[in-house]
Amino acid sequence: MPAKSSTIVTALTAAALVAVGFLGYQASASAPDHLAARGQEQHTKKPAPHAPTKKPKTPGPAAVPAGSGTGKRVVYSLGAKRVWLVDAQDKALRTYPVAPSTVSPAAGAYQVTQRSVSLMGSDGIAIEHVVLFARTNGVVVGFSAAVDGSTPKPDPGATKKTGGIRESRANGKALWDFALYGTKIVVVA
Repeated sequence: MPAKSSTIVTALTAAALVAVGFLGYQASASAPDHLAARGQEQHTKKPAPHAPTKKPKTPGPAAVPAGSGTGKRVVYSLGAKRVWLVDAQDKALRTYPVAPSTVSPAAGAYQVTQRSVSLMGSDGIAIEHVVLFARTNGVVVGFSAAVDGSTPKPDPGATKKTGGIRESRANGKALWDFALYGTKIVVVA
Protein backbone atom coordinates (compact mmCIF):
# COMPACT_ATOMS: atom_id res chain seq x y z
CA MET A 1 0.00 0.00 0.00
CA PRO A 2 2.79 2.47 0.61
CA ALA A 3 3.74 2.25 -3.06
CA LYS A 4 0.18 3.00 -4.07
CA SER A 5 -0.15 6.13 -1.89
CA SER A 6 3.21 7.51 -3.07
CA THR A 7 2.04 7.06 -6.64
CA ILE A 8 -1.16 8.95 -5.88
CA VAL A 9 0.77 11.80 -4.16
CA THR A 10 3.20 12.00 -7.10
CA ALA A 11 0.35 12.04 -9.60
CA LEU A 12 -1.53 14.77 -7.67
CA THR A 13 1.65 16.89 -7.35
CA ALA A 14 2.35 16.55 -11.09
CA ALA A 15 -1.25 17.48 -11.92
CA ALA A 16 -1.07 20.52 -9.64
CA LEU A 17 2.17 21.70 -11.27
CA VAL A 18 0.67 21.27 -14.74
CA ALA A 19 -2.44 23.23 -13.67
CA VAL A 20 -0.37 26.06 -12.16
CA GLY A 21 1.82 26.19 -15.24
CA PHE A 22 -1.21 26.29 -17.55
CA LEU A 23 -2.89 29.04 -15.50
CA GLY A 24 0.36 31.03 -15.50
CA TYR A 25 0.60 30.71 -19.26
CA GLN A 26 -3.01 31.86 -19.68
CA ALA A 27 -2.43 34.84 -17.43
CA SER A 28 0.68 35.96 -19.30
CA ALA A 29 -0.98 35.44 -22.69
CA SER A 30 -3.96 37.61 -21.72
CA ALA A 31 -1.95 40.34 -19.93
CA PRO A 32 -1.61 43.76 -21.60
CA ASP A 33 1.55 44.28 -23.62
CA HIS A 34 3.18 46.65 -21.14
CA LEU A 35 2.77 44.08 -18.34
CA ALA A 36 3.94 41.20 -20.51
CA ALA A 37 7.01 43.23 -21.50
CA ARG A 38 7.76 43.89 -17.84
CA GLY A 39 7.65 40.16 -17.17
CA GLN A 40 10.12 39.54 -20.03
CA GLU A 41 12.44 42.23 -18.66
CA GLN A 42 12.55 40.44 -15.35
CA HIS A 43 13.62 37.22 -17.07
CA THR A 44 16.30 38.86 -19.24
CA LYS A 45 17.56 41.19 -16.48
CA LYS A 46 17.87 44.07 -18.98
CA PRO A 47 16.41 47.34 -17.71
CA ALA A 48 14.04 49.00 -20.15
CA PRO A 49 15.05 52.49 -21.23
CA HIS A 50 12.83 55.06 -19.57
CA ALA A 51 11.69 58.14 -21.35
CA PRO A 52 12.21 61.23 -19.21
CA THR A 53 8.99 62.20 -17.54
CA LYS A 54 8.01 65.81 -17.26
CA LYS A 55 6.52 66.80 -13.96
CA PRO A 56 3.78 69.38 -14.23
CA LYS A 57 4.96 72.74 -13.00
CA THR A 58 3.30 73.93 -9.88
CA PRO A 59 3.44 77.62 -9.17
CA GLY A 60 5.94 78.44 -6.47
CA PRO A 61 5.20 80.68 -3.56
CA ALA A 62 4.62 84.29 -4.40
CA ALA A 63 7.83 86.32 -4.38
CA VAL A 64 8.50 88.75 -1.57
CA PRO A 65 7.26 92.15 -2.82
CA ALA A 66 9.94 94.46 -4.18
CA GLY A 67 10.51 97.53 -2.08
CA SER A 68 9.66 95.77 1.18
CA GLY A 69 13.10 96.38 2.68
CA THR A 70 15.78 93.96 3.79
CA GLY A 71 16.51 91.78 6.76
CA LYS A 72 14.18 89.92 9.07
CA ARG A 73 10.64 91.23 8.68
CA VAL A 74 6.97 90.46 8.20
CA VAL A 75 5.65 91.81 4.91
CA TYR A 76 1.92 92.45 4.54
CA SER A 77 0.61 93.25 1.05
CA LEU A 78 -2.71 95.09 1.13
CA GLY A 79 -3.43 94.39 -2.56
CA ALA A 80 -2.42 90.73 -2.55
CA LYS A 81 -3.97 90.11 0.89
CA ARG A 82 -0.89 88.07 1.71
CA VAL A 83 1.82 87.88 4.38
CA TRP A 84 5.47 86.82 4.07
CA LEU A 85 7.74 85.87 6.95
CA VAL A 86 11.20 86.86 5.72
CA ASP A 87 14.45 85.85 7.43
CA ALA A 88 17.61 87.94 7.90
CA GLN A 89 18.98 86.67 4.56
CA ASP A 90 15.87 87.99 2.74
CA LYS A 91 14.48 84.48 2.15
CA ALA A 92 10.73 83.96 2.54
CA LEU A 93 10.28 81.25 5.16
CA ARG A 94 6.50 81.21 4.76
CA THR A 95 3.82 83.05 2.81
CA TYR A 96 0.07 82.76 3.09
CA PRO A 97 -3.19 84.59 2.35
CA VAL A 98 -4.99 86.62 5.01
CA ALA A 99 -8.44 88.16 5.42
CA PRO A 100 -8.01 91.92 5.85
CA SER A 101 -9.91 93.95 8.40
CA THR A 102 -12.23 96.88 7.75
CA VAL A 103 -9.41 99.28 8.72
CA SER A 104 -6.07 98.93 6.95
CA PRO A 105 -2.80 100.53 7.99
CA ALA A 106 -1.05 102.92 5.62
CA ALA A 107 1.87 101.52 3.61
CA GLY A 108 5.09 101.86 5.57
CA ALA A 109 7.32 100.28 8.19
CA TYR A 110 6.11 99.44 11.69
CA GLN A 111 7.25 97.33 14.64
CA VAL A 112 5.49 94.75 16.77
CA THR A 113 4.32 96.73 19.81
CA GLN A 114 2.08 94.27 21.63
CA ARG A 115 1.41 90.52 21.72
CA SER A 116 -1.36 88.54 23.39
CA VAL A 117 -1.73 84.78 23.49
CA SER A 118 -5.53 85.03 23.44
CA LEU A 119 -8.30 87.56 23.94
CA MET A 120 -11.70 88.58 22.62
CA GLY A 121 -11.54 90.36 19.26
CA SER A 122 -13.31 93.67 18.70
CA ASP A 123 -15.78 91.74 16.53
CA GLY A 124 -16.73 89.51 19.50
CA ILE A 125 -14.83 86.43 18.28
CA ALA A 126 -12.25 84.70 20.50
CA ILE A 127 -8.82 85.12 18.92
CA GLU A 128 -5.31 83.86 19.59
CA HIS A 129 -1.70 84.67 18.68
CA VAL A 130 -2.42 88.37 18.46
CA VAL A 131 0.46 90.47 17.10
CA LEU A 132 -0.28 94.23 17.08
CA PHE A 133 1.76 96.78 15.17
CA ALA A 134 -0.23 99.90 14.18
CA ARG A 135 -3.00 102.29 15.16
CA THR A 136 -5.07 103.82 12.36
CA ASN A 137 -7.85 106.33 13.05
CA GLY A 138 -7.99 105.13 16.65
CA VAL A 139 -8.27 101.46 15.63
CA VAL A 140 -5.51 99.06 16.69
CA VAL A 141 -4.29 96.93 13.77
CA GLY A 142 -2.64 93.53 13.97
CA PHE A 143 -2.63 89.89 12.99
CA SER A 144 -4.70 87.24 14.74
CA ALA A 145 -6.33 83.87 14.27
CA ALA A 146 -9.90 83.10 15.29
CA VAL A 147 -10.01 80.21 17.74
CA ASP A 148 -12.95 78.78 15.75
CA GLY A 149 -10.81 78.94 12.58
CA SER A 150 -13.04 81.45 10.81
CA THR A 151 -11.67 84.14 8.51
CA PRO A 152 -14.54 86.59 8.02
CA LYS A 153 -14.93 88.69 4.92
CA PRO A 154 -14.55 92.38 5.77
CA ASP A 155 -17.65 94.50 5.38
CA PRO A 156 -16.52 97.96 4.26
CA GLY A 157 -20.01 99.31 5.04
CA ALA A 158 -19.89 98.03 8.61
CA THR A 159 -20.45 100.65 11.27
CA LYS A 160 -17.96 99.00 13.63
CA LYS A 161 -14.39 99.39 12.41
CA THR A 162 -12.00 96.55 13.21
CA GLY A 163 -8.26 96.15 12.72
CA GLY A 164 -7.82 92.38 12.96
CA ILE A 165 -6.04 90.86 9.96
CA ARG A 166 -7.19 87.25 10.20
CA GLU A 167 -5.08 84.25 9.34
CA SER A 168 -5.48 80.50 9.82
CA ARG A 169 -4.57 79.09 13.21
CA ALA A 170 -1.44 77.37 11.82
CA ASN A 171 -0.27 80.56 10.11
CA GLY A 172 -1.12 82.58 13.22
CA LYS A 173 1.12 80.31 15.30
CA ALA A 174 3.94 80.64 12.76
CA LEU A 175 3.71 84.45 12.80
CA TRP A 176 3.51 84.42 16.61
CA ASP A 177 6.73 82.41 16.82
CA PHE A 178 8.45 84.63 14.23
CA ALA A 179 7.34 88.17 15.15
CA LEU A 180 8.60 88.97 18.64
CA TYR A 181 8.45 92.46 20.17
CA GLY A 182 10.20 94.98 17.94
CA THR A 183 10.13 92.79 14.79
CA LYS A 184 9.76 94.93 11.68
CA ILE A 185 6.37 94.82 9.92
CA VAL A 186 6.38 96.27 6.41
CA VAL A 187 3.04 97.13 4.81
CA VAL A 188 3.04 97.48 1.02
CA ALA A 189 0.21 98.50 -1.32
